[in-house]
Amino acid sequence: MSRSFAMPAGDPVFEGHFPDQPIVPGAWLLDHVVEAASDAGLDGPWRLASVKFLSPVGPGEAVILSLRPASAGGLAFTLHCGEREVARGSIAALED
Repeated sequence: MSRSFAMPAGDPVFEGHFPDQPIVPGAWLLDHVVEAASDAGLDGPWRLASVKFLSPVGPGEAVILSLRPASAGGLAFTLHCGEREVARGSIAALED
């Protein structure tokens, strides 16, 4: 499954993240990963099994999220802006 999203350039978060060189917060990107898993009907709650941020995302940049089953269980994800991979990792069900 995949989906596209972008944080609008005028979002107030950029006032503090960071004023001279704004970037989209990583937590906001990861919220989209968890939301996509839930929208696909997959059970949570989720925990981050791994995540690696590779390149910053700027205001208004279109992000493509791809979600697929991970070989060790859970879900693997990648985030791209065009051809540039910006993050990758996996999420797994939160164990009680």
